[in-house]
Amino acid sequence: MMKQTIMTWLALVLSSLLWAQEYQVADADELRAALRIAVDGDSVRLSAGDYVGRFEIQSGIRIEGTPQTILDAQGEGNVLTVLADNVVIRNLTLRNWGRNLTDTNSGIKAVQVANLTIHNNRLNGPGFGIYLEQVIGAEVRANEITGNPEMRSADRGNGIHLISSQQVLVSDNRVRQTRDGLYIISSQHNELRNNRMTDLRFGVHYMYSHSNTVTGNYAANVDVGYALMSSQKLIIENNTAESCRDYGLLMNFINQSVFSGNEMNRVQADSDRAIAGDAGKALFIYNATGNVLHHNTFANSDLGIHLTAGSEGNQIYANNFINNRTQVKYVSSREQEWSLEGQGNYWSDYIGWDLDQDGLGDTAFEPNDGIDKLLWRYPEARVLMDSPAVRLLRWVQHNFPVLKSPGVKDSHPSLNPIGVSQ
Repeated sequence: MMKQTIMTWLALVLSSLLWAQEYQVADADELRAALRIAVDGDSVRLSAGDYVGRFEIQSGIRIEGTPQTILDAQGEGNVLTVLADNVVIRNLTLRNWGRNLTDTNSGIKAVQVANLTIHNNRLNGPGFGIYLEQVIGAEVRANEITGNPEMRSADRGNGIHLISSQQVLVSDNRVRQTRDGLYIISSQHNELRNNRMTDLRFGVHYMYSHSNTVTGNYAANVDVGYALMSSQKLIIENNTAESCRDYGLLMNFINQSVFSGNEMNRVQADSDRAIAGDAGKALFIYNATGNVLHHNTFANSDLGIHLTAGSEGNQIYANNFINNRTQVKYVSSREQEWSLEGQGNYWSDYIGWDLDQDGLGDTAFEPNDGIDKLLWRYPEARVLMDSPAVRLLRWVQHNFPVLKSPGVKDSHPSLNPIGVSQ
C-alpha cells in the first residue's frame, strides 16, 4: 500500500511538471487564488467582467482575457505587478490605477524580470501605463494606452516607460493623452517601431540611452515629436512628426547617430508665443556632432533647421527643406558645407539655374548671410528688412565675398525634391 501511495504521489508530481495547468476564473477572488497556486508554464484565463483590486504575478504564467475583461485598481497602486520571468499578459483592459508618480503607480509594472510579453491590452489611467525597470528581453506590442486629459500634462505618467532595460521591442502601440508617449532612460539595445503617439508633451523622449533604433513611428499634436538627449549610436529612420508646437526633432548632445527617411511637418509655435519671438523648429541640433542626416524632409514650419552650441561636424545632405518660413538658423562663425560627394539638399526657395541639366544647381545655395545673423541678434530690427539700406548691404555681401561671414553653404543644391526611400 505504501509503495502504491508513493507511486501515485510521484505520478501527480510528474504530471504537474509535464502538463501545464489552465485556470478559468470569473471574479477577483478566483483570480487571486489562481495567481497564488499557478506555477511556471500555467495559464490563467479571465472571463468577461469586472475584477476590482490590485494583482501580483509571482510565477512565469500566461494571463489572458477578452476585450470585456476589466481590471480596476480603484485609484491606488498598480493594477498588475510582475515579479517573475517568462510572463505573458494579453487581451486585458486595465484602468484606474494610482497617480503617485514617485511610487511609479502603473497599469502594468515590472522590475528586474526577463522575457516579458505584453500584447493587445487596453490601459486607461493617470499614472504610468506600462513601466519596465531593469527588464531584459521584452515585447510590448499592439497596446492602447490613454492618460487622463483632466490632469495637467506634467502630472501624468508616461505611456510606456523604460528605465535601465535592454533588448525590449516596443511596437505598434497607440498612446495618447499621457505625459510623454515613449520614455527611454539609461536603456540600451532597444527598438521602438511603428508606434502612434498623439496629444502629448513629447512623442518619444530619450535620455542617456545608446545603440537604440527608432523606426516608423508617428507623433502628432505634441510639443515635441522626438526629443533625443545625451545619447549616441542611435538609428532614427522613417519617423513622422506633424503639428508640433516646439520641435519636430530635437537633438541635444546626440553623437554618432544616423537620421534618414524622417519627415517633420508643420512645426509651428502657438500664435501668442510667436509674438514673443519664439518659433517652431522642424529640426533643432544643440551640441551634437558626428551625426549623419540624409533623405529627411523638414517642411511647412516656422524654422526648418536650427544649429547652435558647437553643432559642427555633422554630414547633412540629400534632405528636403520645403516651405519653411526660415530655412536655416546657424549660430556660429564656422563655414558648414551641406553636401556630400556632389549631392546637396533640395531647397524650395533656391533660385538658380541648371545649364548642364544634371539636376543640380550651377551656383551654391547659402540660406543665410550677415544680415540674417544681425536680425537674429536684434529681432526688433526686422522692421527694416525691406529698407534700401538692408538691400544695399545684401548686395555688397553678394558681390564682394570677402565681406561675407562664414555660414551654411550647399555647393550642389538639388533642383527637385529628393525621394526619402533611398
